[in-house]
Amino acid sequence: MTDQAVDTSGPASAAGTEGPSGAAPRQFFGRERELKELKADIERAGLDTLAGRKAARARVLLIAGRPGSGRTALAEELTRALLDTGDYPDGLLRVRLTDLGGAPVPTERTARDLLDQLGVAGPPGADGDELSQLLREALTDRHVLLLEDAADAEQVDPLLPDNPGCLVVATAQGPLTGIPGVRPCTIGGLDKGSAVQLLAGAIGQVRITVDPLTAESLAEECGGQPAALVMIGGWLAAHPMASVADVTKQLRELPDDAEQPTGARPLARAFRLVYESLPQTAGRILRLLALAPAGLADAHAASALAGCSVSAAQSTLDDFVRLGLLRTNGAELPQYEVPGCLAPLLQALLADRDRPAEIQLARARLLERTVRQLQSCRAITDPEGSEARRKLAGLPRSLRFPHPEAAAAWLRIRRPALLASARIAVEDGELDTLARRLVAALVRALAVHQGTEAAASDLYGLHGLVLAVAERRELPRERAAALLNLADLDARTGRTQEALTRYRAALDAGRAAKDPYATGRAMESVGGAYAELGDFNRASDWYGRALAQRLTHGELADEARLYGRLGSVHTYAGQYGEALRNWRAAAAVYRRLGDLAAQARALSEAARVQEYAGRPQESLRTCQEAVEWARQTKDVRLQAALELRLADTLDRLGDPAAAGLHRGMAQRLLGKDEPACEIRSGSTEN
Repeated sequence: MTDQAVDTSGPASAAGTEGPSGAAPRQFFGRERELKELKADIERAGLDTLAGRKAARARVLLIAGRPGSGRTALAEELTRALLDTGDYPDGLLRVRLTDLGGAPVPTERTARDLLDQLGVAGPPGADGDELSQLLREALTDRHVLLLEDAADAEQVDPLLPDNPGCLVVATAQGPLTGIPGVRPCTIGGLDKGSAVQLLAGAIGQVRITVDPLTAESLAEECGGQPAALVMIGGWLAAHPMASVADVTKQLRELPDDAEQPTGARPLARAFRLVYESLPQTAGRILRLLALAPAGLADAHAASALAGCSVSAAQSTLDDFVRLGLLRTNGAELPQYEVPGCLAPLLQALLADRDRPAEIQLARARLLERTVRQLQSCRAITDPEGSEARRKLAGLPRSLRFPHPEAAAAWLRIRRPALLASARIAVEDGELDTLARRLVAALVRALAVHQGTEAAASDLYGLHGLVLAVAERRELPRERAAALLNLADLDARTGRTQEALTRYRAALDAGRAAKDPYATGRAMESVGGAYAELGDFNRASDWYGRALAQRLTHGELADEARLYGRLGSVHTYAGQYGEALRNWRAAAAVYRRLGDLAAQARALSEAARVQEYAGRPQESLRTCQEAVEWARQTKDVRLQAALELRLADTLDRLGDPAAAGLHRGMAQRLLGKDEPACEIRSGSTEN
């Protein structure tokens, strides 16, 4: 059993948090028989072995018990002992399968969490089946997988590796029927000796020694439940003048909640005793922590929820840790977690003691504070003297970050809570304006600190939330933007047909919003999707529609790009006359823009088309023209690439001597140590 600083009903740290630096050694009391049985169960022959078959999947160990019984602490002690043996050199992966509200976490989210721990990027937008298959493929080494708070076998089964070298340790309230060969290790309360040891670790051996029989009675009043003992030990430590007999008497006098199951009543009474001893302000902060997204909070979150100062919130949260009401990661940027066994009790208290309007106001304050922190997190990456940095200087000191590294660390630690906050705000539907601001700020912060590629899976989920709000509030402009962003991520991960469907929906939304940018962007993207699918006629049709719109608005850079895209798809379709016309039009627009490098590239593509069309002399002249424009840009690599293109053309015309001169020129431009190679456009390969 762990000591009072670590809760016994959940993980020592949530996913995405950092462990304590220089933390005190963990303590564990009792459970020797259960540990022995679990270790023996690892070596026990499974059903496949008994049938003469090689084990096809990982062995599953199940620890069953009610919340607060210390089932996760036992699982942690078991996994720690197994890792110490060296039999599982690839380490421990852990994930929670049930949220604090009691709802099962979707397989897509749990599988992605485990893939993140493995350093494997799950495709953005992938469903639970695809991600669980990717997870099983990634778990080819000897890992220990800890699945906490499983609700049923359907949650566990998709995550089981097809690798007998892996070991899965699951915790649940009851048996997981449906997974063959699993024998639950069911645990109840601690034995008296271990329970008294746990109390002694919190309040000192002297207070136990003066009245050992009463200490045993106190353990009985707590039902031997570690979570209840931790809270009572914390209360006694905070009240050094109180005796063990005093708290035992108080517990006995508290009436049981008839609505609670019999086994849950000791924990409920212990919680009630500790809660009612709190000052009014602290009690309110504790109740409001039921609103903390994913049960994760820091001093800023608690301050916003309660409307108090950050320093007061920090001090109160630390007091809660000492009382066993919270646990913390103990890092430089501390994050606090509501134990899973206490979450229902806090939620019931909040509903009973606080009015709905007060709860909604607390939610709004938390969202507003989070938005401002995310804006600060992003703004710190802007250059000194920028508009964003000037606005940042006007924020309170507690909301500012000293440097980008500190902002990135905060974002990494708070990421699970921030994502949960966005999901909850959108699902709630009562604070949609704040929810939209929160999602927008989170998208910008993730993009600037992690990059759009690394954060793609998170961004996909966030754009989906924006789409949900836009559809609920009938906001066509936001709907178009969300659909475009989602479609871009679909296209990037190879789901071209899904991307095409979303691009066309974005076009409809853009037209409804009378947004020319969204409309033009959607038409161009529809063309790109058709080009990716190999339907070049439809691609050219949609590119032509997008070009017609750009021409009416005089957007030269967009015109040039679309001329180039039309040239590419016509080239693929073998329509060389149209392709040449569009590439020359692109070159003309780039010349008007003064972009000589782009003009040279467009002429080079025109020369390629002429070569495909069987007009080598014209191709040579166009390529020479491209080289001349490239020389004016002073872009050495571009000039060298076009010199190589010219050399290839001369080779095909039967002039190897001239071709050799141009290759030598390319080599001299790039330097002796750098190989000369032609830079080819992926959109113009034949």
